[in-house]
Amino acid sequence: MKKILTLLLTFAVIQLSAQQHKADFKAAQKFSSSNLSKMLKSTRVSPQWFKDSDKFWYTYTTTSGKKFYVVDPVKKTKNQIFDNKDFAAQLSELTRKPWNHNDLDLKGLKLEDDNTTLKFMVDSIDYHFNLNSKRITKGDSTEKRPKRNNWASYSPDSTYITFAKNHNLYMMMADDADSTEIQLTEDGEKWFSYAGDAGDTTTDKRSRARVRWFKDEAKFFVNRSDSRKVEELFVINELTLPRPKLEVYKYAMPGDQNVPQEHLEIFDPKTRTHIEVDVEKFTDQTISAYLPGETSDKLFLTRMNRTSDTLDVSVINTANGDLKVLFQDVDHPYFNWDYQQLLIMEEGKELIWWSERTGFGQLYLYDGQTGALKNKITNSGHFVTGQVQSVDTVGRKIYFEAFGKEDGIDPYYALMYKANFDGSGFKAISTENGNHRISMSKSNKFYVDNNSAVDVTPTASLKDNNGNVIMQLETADLSLLEQAGWEKPERFTMKADDGITDLYGVMFKPFDFDSTRQYPIISYVYPGPQVESFTNDFTITGGYQTAMAQLGFIVVSMGHRGGSPIRSKYYHTYGWQNLRDYALADDKRALEQLAERHEWIDLDNVGIFGHSGGGFMSTAALLTYPNFYTAAASSAGNHDNNIYNKWWGETHNGVIKKEKTKKDKDGNETTEVTWDGKVKTNQSLASNLKGHLLLTHGTIDNNVHPSNSMRVADELMKAGKRFDYMPIPGSRHGYGSKRDYYEQLMWYFFAEHLLGDYRNNVDMDLPDGN
Repeated sequence: MKKILTLLLTFAVIQLSAQQHKADFKAAQKFSSSNLSKMLKSTRVSPQWFKDSDKFWYTYTTTSGKKFYVVDPVKKTKNQIFDNKDFAAQLSELTRKPWNHNDLDLKGLKLEDDNTTLKFMVDSIDYHFNLNSKRITKGDSTEKRPKRNNWASYSPDSTYITFAKNHNLYMMMADDADSTEIQLTEDGEKWFSYAGDAGDTTTDKRSRARVRWFKDEAKFFVNRSDSRKVEELFVINELTLPRPKLEVYKYAMPGDQNVPQEHLEIFDPKTRTHIEVDVEKFTDQTISAYLPGETSDKLFLTRMNRTSDTLDVSVINTANGDLKVLFQDVDHPYFNWDYQQLLIMEEGKELIWWSERTGFGQLYLYDGQTGALKNKITNSGHFVTGQVQSVDTVGRKIYFEAFGKEDGIDPYYALMYKANFDGSGFKAISTENGNHRISMSKSNKFYVDNNSAVDVTPTASLKDNNGNVIMQLETADLSLLEQAGWEKPERFTMKADDGITDLYGVMFKPFDFDSTRQYPIISYVYPGPQVESFTNDFTITGGYQTAMAQLGFIVVSMGHRGGSPIRSKYYHTYGWQNLRDYALADDKRALEQLAERHEWIDLDNVGIFGHSGGGFMSTAALLTYPNFYTAAASSAGNHDNNIYNKWWGETHNGVIKKEKTKKDKDGNETTEVTWDGKVKTNQSLASNLKGHLLLTHGTIDNNVHPSNSMRVADELMKAGKRFDYMPIPGSRHGYGSKRDYYEQLMWYFFAEHLLGDYRNNVDMDLPDGN
């Protein structure tokens, strides 16, 4: 009897333990993105600057309602623009409709250039609020105004309209709706079009043209691509009625012989003439054009070669098309596309160029006429300069973000600095712990600084251009979140697989976390190299991570070598020529280190998931380390980068140019150029599968083609492997309205394979509207 009793007690303990480790779907649903979004209001101040003034206005919402403020930095004052109840009462009287004074929903809100009239729209009628008298007056019906058509590109002063038709370029006068269409070109055709949609097959339909106007309205230019020889790709929208529809588009892949060829043309609307600029230099080059400022006598241009490691900066005389090379920059193994920037000062007298020539992205000043390097602007250390925020050409100062300069502050945080054009006067102006986003007044005397991090509550402050705080503007209201039991995620650091490089990450725990339990761990991944998987700004959801953690998981996202350009050139180019595998060892080693630190992490049940590049990486991890990862959910993955876009694979993995000389029967020599851009694929690892794999892909994904996932599925079938495959019908790359369905599909997938929790329900608990 005693033995039986012991067995029964043991069985009861096992049963209790199993019950305690069931996935908590109720908690996951409570803290899903759709529910959490209702608990958080404003997190940033977006200043709307008065014309020719340092004053600004903004709106901000807390659980007390929406307020409208005007701030005067000089007087150091912040006041409500109006009393909400009085405003709602006036509006109710004018519109004969009820208004919620706590949440005034004003459409088209804009301050007029008189800096006194706040204009908004109700039921197609304009209303005006006077900031001085505090009175609302009724204006005209907006239905009487001539509508701006989406096919029209207006000149800066709205004198002309340009548009495309039959793939050619047309112009008409903007002030006369019945004015004559003037045809400017005759060489446009499908896939070499002046239209934004180069593959459009309509004949007489007007469409938006690839036009950019100079600010003085004297000229405009068109940068169009010749894709006629580029091979086609197809997707089928199986949901179109009455029958599925084929979508055809041009798509260049790594190593393709025929890729888009770019052309640049400059037009004069008065003479109705145009010139084609001879921009040819590098084989299969990429070009980018930059307006000089207010005038149209010149245009600046960058040309980059196909291997993405050499470019030049040039200036074009728009009167005759003459092109002059100013300087060349070389950056092996490839240029960082994300932070590369060319700033043009005083109509081109000087240029500011971002370059990684020292291994860290920095700013350099050039003479705009000769191309001579004047000096390095950011010369005070080894750190990465990010986006330029503002330029003061009169005071010859530049304001910019930078990463990794301050000791003891996370190198992923964007901190704010300023410097003089000559490299002197370097000064930190916003270095409080967190990620800074700023908006500068036109005078560059003041700026609004929004600061936050995943573990730092968002705040907004007004500062002068030396970084001195003038006033605190707002702090995000987290009261409803905290009342619901929500908690901020945690930041952590560890070493990469080399045991030297510091890696940074974010951890999401269940809000009922119990340190005496063991939790499976799930890694959310994205390989980069343009960005890493974790956010640095404040987040209540972490994408899918907050809700997923509530099921009973530790969910982490972290960086790895090769993952981000804001660390250094070496760091973000680490994966070059190893595009499939470079991130995997660091993810595995980081998870091992976390388990070494925390005994509540169960390293026998490890999940991994990601989307797009993360879908590629999560499958690669499961197949490369089949004895480590237990389950992977891979959505829209570019598993075969040989059929992903040319730019991605050739830039980040590399492409080899091959030249072969041939002689014809008469002895004449010709040189044939070919390219080799092969990338290792996930399907080649299919036989390694031991764990559980969920593949999903949108059926009309015209970014990462569905065949990426299908090729993996095909090899898994050939290898006799069991796996799950879910097409997402009628969905593009981001899954659109089906994201909520996919999120819960992942919940069930990981609950089954990491917790052993199998459910038999059919219906999912999706938000309304899904």
